[in-house]
Amino acid sequence: MTPRNMTLWQIIDALAQQIPFSKQKVETVLSTHLAEKDRNTYTIFLEGPGPELQEGVQIRLVDLRLARGAEGITKGFLVLDIGGTCITTSQLMVKYDYLRITDTPSGHSLNGTTAYSQDMSWGKLSFGFEEKNPDCLADVAFDPKKDD
Repeated sequence: MTPRNMTLWQIIDALAQQIPFSKQKVETVLSTHLAEKDRNTYTIFLEGPGPELQEGVQIRLVDLRLARGAEGITKGFLVLDIGGTCITTSQLMVKYDYLRITDTPSGHSLNGTTAYSQDMSWGKLSFGFEEKNPDCLADVAFDPKKDD
């Protein structure tokens, strides 16, 4: 199944099955190419365009951050910038039963985000709604558990 034939919920499920993330796993699920944008001692930053999904939902940007440890890549953090057809908080609440507010805007910028998060078996899944458009989903973040 290609991303164009999938819903955002199916993409989220498919990506969660790829944890721990790697560049290749994320590129394969999203049918995209990620390029290195920066790196430091601790993190490799990769970005790329995302696909259009069913019902006009778009993944505008894929932001993958791979943590570097003494033994190589130890963890990946992934953010999907969402656009296109609006996904509302009501639609989100139907799909995820145990969401809680984990971040709120500081009031200093319209780019501030209210984040709704749910603990999953693999880590934390978060959904961001920006202050400038609080009724439409702006991003989805995957924060896998740290290695033991």
